Amino acid sequence: MLLRRGSVQSALNCRPPSTLILHRFLTSNPNDDVQKVFGILSSTSTPEQLKQSLKSSGVFLSNDLIDQVLKRVRFSHGNPSQALEFFRYTARRKGFYHTAFSLDTTLYVLGRSRMFARVWDLLIEARRKDQTVITARTVMVVLGRVAKVCSVRQTVESFRRFRKLVPEFDTDCFNALLRTLCQEKSMTDARNVYHSLKHGFRPNIQTFNILLSGWKTPEDAEGFFKEMREMGVTPDVVTYNSLVDVYCKGREIGKAYKVLDEMRDRDFSPDVITYTCIIGGLGLIGQPDKARGVLKEMKECGCYPDVAAYNAAIRNFCIAKRLGDAYGLVEEMVSKGLSPNATTYNLFFRVFYWSNDLQSSWSLYKRMMVEGCLPNTQSCMFLIRLFRRHEKVEMALRLWGDMVEKGFGSYTLVSDVLFDLLCDMGKLGEAEKCFLEMIEKGQKPSNVSFRRIKVLMELANRHEALQSLTQKMAVFGRPLQVHESRDSPTETSDSLSTHSFN
Repeated sequence: MLLRRGSVQSALNCRPPSTLILHRFLTSNPNDDVQKVFGILSSTSTPEQLKQSLKSSGVFLSNDLIDQVLKRVRFSHGNPSQALEFFRYTARRKGFYHTAFSLDTTLYVLGRSRMFARVWDLLIEARRKDQTVITARTVMVVLGRVAKVCSVRQTVESFRRFRKLVPEFDTDCFNALLRTLCQEKSMTDARNVYHSLKHGFRPNIQTFNILLSGWKTPEDAEGFFKEMREMGVTPDVVTYNSLVDVYCKGREIGKAYKVLDEMRDRDFSPDVITYTCIIGGLGLIGQPDKARGVLKEMKECGCYPDVAAYNAAIRNFCIAKRLGDAYGLVEEMVSKGLSPNATTYNLFFRVFYWSNDLQSSWSLYKRMMVEGCLPNTQSCMFLIRLFRRHEKVEMALRLWGDMVEKGFGSYTLVSDVLFDLLCDMGKLGEAEKCFLEMIEKGQKPSNVSFRRIKVLMELANRHEALQSLTQKMAVFGRPLQVHESRDSPTETSDSLSTHSFN
């Protein structure tokens, strides 16, 4: 029987009773199995080691377990090569089909490490085995990683390549491209691509909502809103929220409130996003107290604030340097059963960073870890830059150790600042240790960091250690660009349209 997505249970029902009992025993605690397999991916360094460890683990690799393991690899910045090998190893099982989530997650991990040749190879493999796992979300995942490091032209060329990969190259895919350009490039780029390609698709309400959400000036947003109505597309709550947002960002609060009136006239109830935009807009015009009053107004209208709404109000007080009021809102949020997230903490980290308040930053970081809220990359960058400014090696190493142990933050961005600090302070042993930990995680240290450590090792006559590091760095090869031909070991970002899909 084919173990096609979600059909594992039906396959189990066909097993002999003894096999079924054994399977239930082995998977009695799914979380333990996820941790066990994730540990195998983290501790093995070669495909052969991975295969042997998985075979001897006794863990049944179901679709759900694979999804959870790959998700953990993504958020822990795990080894992308091992993630790919894990995906391929499980895909080779007879009759097994991956979920779309597993494919998208693996593609994200590869794209984040700029392993674009492997991204396209994996997509071709997926198309040949089960094209239905390639969706509009897949398009957005891949284009999002491409757009971060490549030009608009290359991003569009990558989009066109999906015509031969995705089952339905339709408006949903077009919307994925526009959303990517809005997020990673500029609205001018998104507008130009929209006008260039719109005749090949049928723009819908989602198309205009994406474009409206990216505009920074009310005039441009109003133009698209007018075009939408001329095409007979009826606005929805998301459309109105986009208009409210652009007016608020443009400090035109009066127009934002007029949109709220129009929403109510058309029987659209403002939602939590609508009010969050208003809160942010009031903060921009220096009215944090009135913004806090919106939280109360929401409740009276039956719309209860979420973490994002509270964060918007907290941000206003942080900007006004009224930290007492900001902390008061955090306590109120907690009393309502809402947990502060990394964005909440970052609002305070930003204030402490610019005020050069090392002690408050360190205390907040310790509280964050105790509360079980893992920092994100922005949190780590505020902290590591402050540690470097104050030459606090122990604090920096504590942060790095937590990152390695718990799997949060960007190793690449944080390590550049960390290695600068360690090298400036002459901490060669610590720098080497962190360097090796990063490589063991499958993350490539920057060439700048490597050159700094290389100079110190040469001065210390540690030639054997330097040779060992050089060999480990060679594993990563030359920096990969967007495209690589199967027949050539090199790849360039300008060769986007030469890959064969046949």
